[in-house]
Amino acid sequence: MSERGKVVVRALRGVDLQVERGEFVSVVGPSGCGKSTLLYILGGLLRASSGVVEVDGFDVTAAGDGALTTHRRESIGFVFQKFNLMSSLNVFDNLRIACKIVGRGNGCGERIERILESVGIAHKSRTKPLELSQGEQQRVAIARALIKEPKLLLVDEPTGNLDSENSDNVMRLFKDISEHGGQTILMITHNLALAEMTDRIVRMKDGLTVGSEPGGVDTRSRAAGSGF
Repeated sequence: MSERGKVVVRALRGVDLQVERGEFVSVVGPSGCGKSTLLYILGGLLRASSGVVEVDGFDVTAAGDGALTTHRRESIGFVFQKFNLMSSLNVFDNLRIACKIVGRGNGCGERIERILESVGIAHKSRTKPLELSQGEQQRVAIARALIKEPKLLLVDEPTGNLDSENSDNVMRLFKDISEHGGQTILMITHNLALAEMTDRIVRMKDGLTVGSEPGGVDTRSRAAGSGF
């Protein structure tokens, strides 16, 4: 519909979704069904015009601009199809800037080394992004998102620029982060084979959630606490 010459687009119109702490969930559906809009609303990049959106008890829909910025900076990790690394800085310095942004300058060096080790790229810490393979650059992007210890990791088509081997490697990394690190992950993907590697698959169509089914990984016990 239109209002004063402006077209109002209802990207989401019936989403009912709960993600448990430590769960790795994929969201699949045709282009334009609202998958990315859902992710951006959860991350505070877009505002929902109605409904209730909560992340670990934080009311995203009711938050003021300042609170929403803090939520996005401190509680949400983003991994996108594009790596968005600073090409003039080496891997270590890319992560150090991310660490300082969230006010964790003290002990930052040790944390960076630990995160880089966990994603299998510690030996590239002094290398600049353009000297890395695409798979390695995505690992750096994942490490940058994890440096703040986010409550929720939002991942949008993380393998879109990768070949099949690197795609599988990145997915195994996400599974390891979820299973052994207890990280909550919500991933948008068009690739059903990759979605099968997650704990649960949520299907969307025309702005609606239309189904949910187990993924192809073994179920495991969840940490106690409220969902996201």
